Amino acid sequence: MSAPRILLAGGGTAGHVSPMLATAAALLEAEPEAELTILGTAQGLEADLVPAAGHDLVTIDKVPFPRRPDGAALRFPGRFARTLRDVRGILDERRIEAVVGFGGYVCPPAYIAAARARIPLVVHEANRRPGLANRLGARRAAVVATAFADTPLPRAERVGMPMRRGIATLDRAARRDEAVASFGLDPARPVLLVTGGSLGAQRLNAALEAAAGTITGAGAQILHVTGRGKADIAERPGYRVLEYVTAMEDAYAAADLAVTRSGAGTVCEVTAVGLPAVFVPLPIGNGEQALNGRDVVAAGGALMIDDAALTPEALTDQVLPLLLDPERLAAMSDASRAQGIADAAQRLAGLVISAARRA
Repeated sequence: MSAPRILLAGGGTAGHVSPMLATAAALLEAEPEAELTILGTAQGLEADLVPAAGHDLVTIDKVPFPRRPDGAALRFPGRFARTLRDVRGILDERRIEAVVGFGGYVCPPAYIAAARARIPLVVHEANRRPGLANRLGARRAAVVATAFADTPLPRAERVGMPMRRGIATLDRAARRDEAVASFGLDPARPVLLVTGGSLGAQRLNAALEAAAGTITGAGAQILHVTGRGKADIAERPGYRVLEYVTAMEDAYAAADLAVTRSGAGTVCEVTAVGLPAVFVPLPIGNGEQALNGRDVVAAGGALMIDDAALTPEALTDQVLPLLLDPERLAAMSDASRAQGIADAAQRLAGLVISAARRA
């Protein structure tokens, strides 16, 4: 049986690129001879991350759907038609047998071209509230896979969020002491991880800086990942400040409790590794981040604090007592892990390979 030829489409943000790359790695683990093509744009994160991961990136023009009746709307039909022809040419030239889409600007032309060529389509939606591209693609897809159980897409099957093997296979208990020491902290004392993601979260940063003295004075330690360009905070004993952590599994292993935003990727990662969390949903957009963390909070694996309520007092009065309660943290860890899916990349890869074989 010949190796499957698969096109993966997605990009723009880490929320699309990260699960796409994790799925690509799982596909090659299952089928080492598989021929993978990744479709993206020259402007998104994929332009750097895909080649760095050793994959073949083919770019097309970014053609967003028009939001208002203006000049861009008038030019849209012609631009989209050209992009659609480009994608169809890629599918034909590379004899693609399955298309996998993760959302973003490149997905609508990939979905339509796949449907016209009668190539099986697999759609993965990372968020509880699906984006426009995946809402369109799911109508024609042979397989609709989701990270969350109640994402409103037709024929949806929850597989979880594909993530890097370093996170998916993390044994926090086995790695903890080594990870804590690697950050220059004391393995004998509890560690609070605070992170707002790669760009940081000013609300979290400011509240933590003000509360840090009380937290470390109570015998706890802090691993503060501020986000790029935001690490202008003085370190002190028991308080480690970093702009960015390349391998988040190290931070997850070191932490006994995390205070973090509740983006889909973060929620799926902390549940996969069983890390108790305090979610502080981003207060803009369509309320998606609060929805992402809802089931974990209901199960007892996390708490949720509104962004406006995340004050220094909230950290010292609500978060610190939890950090110093190992029995409660152990129960939260079990509840969190019960909500997670660590082998999502392998599950999705299996669905994709099956679709390609049917082609």
